[in-house]
Amino acid sequence: MSLQGAGQVWRRLDVTLRDLPLGALFLAASFLPGLRGHGTQVGDLPTRPFDALAVVALALECLSLVVRRRWPVGCLALVACGFALDQLCGYHSAAGTALPVALISAGSHLERRRRTTVVLLSVAYVPLAIALARLGSGGETATGFVTFYLTLALAWGAGAWLRSTRAAEAARRERVAAETRTAERSRIARELHDVVTHHVTAMVVQAEAARYLTAAPERLEQSLTAVSDTGRRALTDLRHLLDLLNPDHHTDHDTGHGVGPAEATQARTPAVGRVLTLVEQTRRAGQPVDFTERGTPPASTGGADLVAYRVVQEALTNALKYAHGSRTSVQVQRGEREITVEVSTDGTGSRATAVAAGGGRGLAGLRERVDVLGGEFSAGRGPDGAFTVRARIPADGTS
Repeated sequence: MSLQGAGQVWRRLDVTLRDLPLGALFLAASFLPGLRGHGTQVGDLPTRPFDALAVVALALECLSLVVRRRWPVGCLALVACGFALDQLCGYHSAAGTALPVALISAGSHLERRRRTTVVLLSVAYVPLAIALARLGSGGETATGFVTFYLTLALAWGAGAWLRSTRAAEAARRERVAAETRTAERSRIARELHDVVTHHVTAMVVQAEAARYLTAAPERLEQSLTAVSDTGRRALTDLRHLLDLLNPDHHTDHDTGHGVGPAEATQARTPAVGRVLTLVEQTRRAGQPVDFTERGTPPASTGGADLVAYRVVQEALTNALKYAHGSRTSVQVQRGEREITVEVSTDGTGSRATAVAAGGGRGLAGLRERVDVLGGEFSAGRGPDGAFTVRARIPADGTS
């Protein structure tokens, strides 16, 4: 078994089993000849050899650590009793070190009645210190007892610090998870907006046009074919989004709903580098579009190609929806360092205003996408009345 596998098995064990070696280690160390009588000593009582009562004290101090994380208060009470017995009888065993460990564990894992526990322990320490002072020869001063108390308080404080640190880390992880979920929802919402709005708009326009082509069967068939093709592309893109939402969703085993194997395979790939397909689809919907593409794209563009595709898609959707029939120009310039996209729709007055108003939400999402990649985005009406969308996207951007 590898170390990683052994670590996973160890973490799956009950917490008491994982704490058992610590208690056993303290117990074994207490019986080592070199450590007998050289453990923690409070007061100046002479050291006495182990007897049957010493075994009880050692068991209370060491074996109670097994439940230090499951029942921290019970563990601390048992260890404290064993420690008091250890000191009052003068065993001075190495197991006395278990008391600071129990305090750290209680300070770290105790959730309720923390102040009450601290007060009770402080009050219980007073009679112990008085008893040790009376049983001793007077060599231990009050300063020594206070110093030992402060040491115990420091151990509790260390546990409290560990608890606060753990809580802060849990809160940070929860905050990061919430932010990640929010960002993922926003990303999926943008994808759905881009896909659904564009394809459905094209289908609506094509279907409306088909109503006036009943006298021209050939053109009617072409129009209906365009509607069918657009619907298939919409299904392809939506099924790709399903893959993003559910990694176990495989489209190559489900070719019903009008999507063939080739399109199902295409659904696993983001719709990038298919700007010409968008242009042709928009033309079939009755929108005159001039398309110009220059430059050679680099081998890897990260998320820049997808963002460029979405910019063209949103701009053409707005043009088709709010300025149907107006001439639209699409220019894509691909370079080694950046991709530049410009989509301009002719129009004056209400048509250009409608494009600007209608593309608000989608254009805002595009601006956010471009900003994330460190690019520049602008959308507005020019002096000639045309509405123009421009985007400069760094080619090495990631999404």
